[in-house]
Amino acid sequence: MNALRQFYMEIPVVTRAYTTVCVLTTLAVHLDLVSPLQLYFNPTLIVRKFQVWRLATTFLYFGTIGISFFFNMVFTYRYCRMLEDGSFRGRSSDFVMMFIFGGVLMTFFGIFVNLLFLGQAFTLMLVYVWSRRNPLVPMNFFGVLNFQAPYLPWVLLCCSMILGNTVWVDIIGMGVGHIYYVLEDVYPQLSNGYRLIKTPYFLKRLFNEHIERNYQAAAEDRPGGFLWGDEGQPLLNPPDQEQEGGERLAQPAAAPPQ
Repeated sequence: MNALRQFYMEIPVVTRAYTTVCVLTTLAVHLDLVSPLQLYFNPTLIVRKFQVWRLATTFLYFGTIGISFFFNMVFTYRYCRMLEDGSFRGRSSDFVMMFIFGGVLMTFFGIFVNLLFLGQAFTLMLVYVWSRRNPLVPMNFFGVLNFQAPYLPWVLLCCSMILGNTVWVDIIGMGVGHIYYVLEDVYPQLSNGYRLIKTPYFLKRLFNEHIERNYQAAAEDRPGGFLWGDEGQPLLNPPDQEQEGGERLAQPAAAPPQ
């Protein structure tokens, strides 16, 4: 238990908080403490009944407990942590600002496509931003198709189409991720560009941060390749783990919640 507690406390604060709330929300539904009908995104109930919690719970519920939920949580945790440990290291307040920015845009787009839960779209946003900030990381599809990290979101989109899942979840996640990437990483580097997304001072004070922005992750923080297993499920395989133990850490990307 001490080892488990130590591992849990070593998880970066934003990743720890988000994944914990997602798990607790699903457990609450599983124990019939709350109903999914009380959690899904419904603009009418938000505006007319002031059920504002739906703005948050739509990102927290990933479906009933099962293999799909497990894969969703592993995938979300993995990329959330890689971002917070990598390009957002020491800048958790900026990471929270990314959460807020992405959540607001997804909520807006969700109104037009009638999506009930946006958690999977949020995960795709994390994957997209990570892939653009780690463009040289090699990926592998079923041992036959090699590609670079920026193509990973598109591969996930194709898998959703093959599996017959709605692609709007992936499209919204990728679209919001691209908007964030352009505003935060591309536009400020232009001759007349500047940073449009400003982290409020109170968030920096909350996380006690006074560190300048630096998006380049250290080499040792960058993950390894991406292997793909049965039925189009991705398997994350950092090279160092394969070399040390000969085993691979399987992390399939689950289908978006229906």
